[in-house]
Amino acid sequence: MSIILSAKSNGALYWPVQARRNIGVRSLFLVVLAFLVAYGVLFPGLFTASGFAKFTQSWFPLALVAMAQAILMLTGGISLAIGATVSLGAVTAATTMAGPLGVAGGTAAVALAGLGIGAATGFIVVKLRLPAIVVTLAGSFIIGGAALLILPRPGGSIPAWLSDLLAGDTPAAFVLLVVIVLLWKLYLATPLGLSLYAAGENPVGAYRSGVPVDAARVAAYAISGLLSTGAGLFVAAQTGSGDPVIGTAFTLNSIAAAVLGGIGFLGGQGTMRGALAGSLLLSLMISVMFFLGFTPVAQYVAQGLIIIGAVAIPQFRKAQP
Repeated sequence: MSIILSAKSNGALYWPVQARRNIGVRSLFLVVLAFLVAYGVLFPGLFTASGFAKFTQSWFPLALVAMAQAILMLTGGISLAIGATVSLGAVTAATTMAGPLGVAGGTAAVALAGLGIGAATGFIVVKLRLPAIVVTLAGSFIIGGAALLILPRPGGSIPAWLSDLLAGDTPAAFVLLVVIVLLWKLYLATPLGLSLYAAGENPVGAYRSGVPVDAARVAAYAISGLLSTGAGLFVAAQTGSGDPVIGTAFTLNSIAAAVLGGIGFLGGQGTMRGALAGSLLLSLMISVMFFLGFTPVAQYVAQGLIIIGAVAIPQFRKAQP
């Protein structure tokens, strides 16, 4: 009987906790909704199966790197190597999938590269107590150099059937994103997942309470690496080949998406849904401004102003008595 009552109590607390976590990003959700409506008006094809598939395909890589950055920021870390890791995933996929390893072997190689790089980076940051921003900056040069060694110039190939599956007229990207979000929810229910917020918010107190802080942080870096190389694989499928510098822009965009989503730099603050909303806003901004005929310079200025506004509004609300 007590177990049933406890379960009911936990269930009753779940939604209030989620609502409280959403307070900092409610304005972001409204901005995303406004841009989504505007995009739907400018491009009615969005509401067709093909239009929806194409839009989610353009959003999917940014959503993955936003998640990759967010999981590190939740633990109090950050990565400046995400863009290079995306490039490495792209060239690894393009040079292995058309060879004897096939799609299965190439996918495994991409996944192992991401997990290995992430785990190694996390081990250096956690065990050697070095600043994450320094370690990942150095790592970006090493990983970027490895991508250039594998494929000095754009080339390689992705099997046509895989490109058609992931970047064709089917909503495969959206389905993959839903699966990844569900896996994230399951991960949060594991011991390492439960330790994630504690490791970022109060690592000393969490450690003294028996929380596996170091393991949680290393696991976060490993998952971040996996998501980044996965984004590279998808980008390679979109283009049909690999490019050793294609991921360059993803580093700053991943940070922008995470910050837009309410993820704090000091750790323990924010939600993954916020990071996904931030990445969706960035994608929508680019699409809407393209249809409105903004010049590239005007697009950059408008993006900067919208990002500042979306981040500043919650801060002004907090400052009000």
